[in-house]
Amino acid sequence: MGCYWVNTESKLEHILNLVDEYITEKHLQKDWIPGKDWVQYAGPYFTSDEYVRSIKSLLNEWLVLGDDAIKFENKFSKLFDKKYGILTNSGSSSNLLMMLAMTSKKLYNLPKGTKVITPVAGFPTTLNPILQAGFEPIFVDVELDTLNLDLLQVVKAIEKTNARIITFAHVLGNPPNMDKLMDIVDRYNLVFLEDCCDALGSKYDDKPLGNFGDMASCSFYPAHHITMGEGGFVATTTPDQERVVRSFREWGRDCYCVGQKANLLKNGTCKTRFSCWLPSLPEHIFDHKYVYGEIGYNLKPIELQASMGLAQIDKLPRINSIRRRNYKRYMRIFEKYEEYFHLPRPTEKSDPSWFAFPLTIRDRIPFTRSDICQFLEDNRIQTRQYFGGSLLLQPAYTHLMDSKEVIKRFPNARKVTTDTFFLGTSPVLDRDKINYVGKIIDKFMEQYK
Repeated sequence: MGCYWVNTESKLEHILNLVDEYITEKHLQKDWIPGKDWVQYAGPYFTSDEYVRSIKSLLNEWLVLGDDAIKFENKFSKLFDKKYGILTNSGSSSNLLMMLAMTSKKLYNLPKGTKVITPVAGFPTTLNPILQAGFEPIFVDVELDTLNLDLLQVVKAIEKTNARIITFAHVLGNPPNMDKLMDIVDRYNLVFLEDCCDALGSKYDDKPLGNFGDMASCSFYPAHHITMGEGGFVATTTPDQERVVRSFREWGRDCYCVGQKANLLKNGTCKTRFSCWLPSLPEHIFDHKYVYGEIGYNLKPIELQASMGLAQIDKLPRINSIRRRNYKRYMRIFEKYEEYFHLPRPTEKSDPSWFAFPLTIRDRIPFTRSDICQFLEDNRIQTRQYFGGSLLLQPAYTHLMDSKEVIKRFPNARKVTTDTFFLGTSPVLDRDKINYVGKIIDKFMEQYK
């Protein structure tokens, strides 16, 4: 039996060594030809580490969240200077879980119809959880230069509606003025749910974004700073918040056993797994794993993703460094064309790890967003517009406000919808690729000088 064990361990090591060799050699064979191959705006920044850890996790035959998930949750929450955190299956789910926590009887117990301040332009999954939780979104316009929410409008909206919550995404990693924002939060006693899905590694006044809110979300979609294929995170300030979010993530159950070892314990983490848990049946023993305190969902990833994520965390300093460097390369390309574009500059006191390089076409210039984006795409350079633009102009939300009223009340969001696009700053972009982008931009702009 001992020989069998040794042989099995040897085979596992051999398999993992082969995976390492295969991925390393495959990456060395990659070649990029300008004009023939795409300049992708994003993609996973992997070495063999992610594949080796994932395959080792799979061969361990523990599929649901286990020990690697615990390690990831402990390590990742510290990136936001928070003590607690929950791994989820997406950034979108993370935003939903944060908002649902506002409804919990164990926490805020906010009623249906609670007012929530949010920018009108952006990605749907900042807005959707407000509606899904039964709350009412109160929209504000955005600034053209930063694309962040207009803080003057925020104050007016709070005073007019008595809003209780504020939530927004730090746009492509660049925050608003957080001193002013936190002054507003404190003055009006708001709950701040901080969407950091685009902002991992960004700082304000040398503090990590994600540290400012009562809770903060992050996304691990392949286009984002780190990835596990899909995945997300909720960082919380208190253990009570963590338990409620974890409950909503797992069908609403009260049991808080986490990890492979805890799940195998007879009496669970609480040491009283088999007790009288149901108030309506006080004399009957019930398994705590099947006690439900919230109306929840199943929004869990799997252990393999956590294993991959642990490898990605180790690369995060390098990833952030490359994103900042790529931002500077784009600025050198576009500064000479500033009369044509609103250029992205860091908010004062901030140090963004740029998710992308956004550009907004200025008024009354001789080309459109469609003109320049089509030219770039024709030359094999990927572009993306600023997500959904003004979300109230999207088909799903037209019942919330008349489109004419939307255009009148939120002119900057209207402009963003038709005139803003971005280029990638991902680590998959190197100097050669960005130099090629620069040559194509110069070629396009030559006809308008």
